[in-house]
Amino acid sequence: MSMRLEMLQVARLSSNLLGESAPLVADFIRSQQHTYGGFIDLDGSPDLYYSVFGSNALLSLQQDLPVASLTTYLQGFQSASELDFIHICCLARCLASIGSEPSPEFREALISELAMYRTPDGGYNGDEKAASFGTVYACYLALGAFQDLGLDLPEPERLIDCISSLRTPDGGFSNEASMTMGTTPTTAAAVDAFRVLGHPVDTEVGDWLLNRCHPEGGFFAMPQAPIPDLLSTAVTLHALSGMQVPLDRVKEPCLDFIDTLWTNKGGFYGNWMEDSLDCEYTFYALLALGHLSL
Repeated sequence: MSMRLEMLQVARLSSNLLGESAPLVADFIRSQQHTYGGFIDLDGSPDLYYSVFGSNALLSLQQDLPVASLTTYLQGFQSASELDFIHICCLARCLASIGSEPSPEFREALISELAMYRTPDGGYNGDEKAASFGTVYACYLALGAFQDLGLDLPEPERLIDCISSLRTPDGGFSNEASMTMGTTPTTAAAVDAFRVLGHPVDTEVGDWLLNRCHPEGGFFAMPQAPIPDLLSTAVTLHALSGMQVPLDRVKEPCLDFIDTLWTNKGGFYGNWMEDSLDCEYTFYALLALGHLSL
């Protein structure tokens, strides 16, 4: 099962906890769609990145996707060379979400562009083409993009080597070699990539992730972060679940944490200091709630 479908399968369980509030969340997500078809960013403009979360949030809530308008929006991206790395990955995911296969020619163009971001260490770097080293985040996104395009990642063992080289002395993973301390989302991404590629994950990584939990619920993005956040919470719960680490110890505190981020508009804030709502963090709430419903 692809990483996308795996997340959707879990996020669909969020309705068990949302109950009568599920339609309100769906209404919020629908309100985030621009008249041009894509889902909006924080400035109100249609954006491929936010369209990933908007479309997958609706699928998680088992709502019909606005396929016609999304298709029209996605058809506006005709040239792979005009997209940067992250937006190539987002386009691939959006197309997969609406069940649309790119033409063989366009698929090949997307893959050719992704290849330019591959690094000598076997990974990917989404910041620039022909970079000298890969990052965990770019490796994770590239793996997902190949899955969404229905293709096998070339030389997966080299991707594993790249990610393995980014293990930090504290037991986590950093996004690049210059960092000596692991971060929570990066470590979760490394765990998920390893699992998808069939590479064993050190059980100590699970302990490292569990230790990032705030006593009152939620996970910190890094050890020195002042407050927990919803993204770190969702991806950590997803990684721990994939490692079959019991969530009993963190379940109730995390449910309480997510409840503090809920609004009667149907969306979720990203953390206690946020004052704006969007599709991204609302999807992460659904993913987290899905895991906590088990």
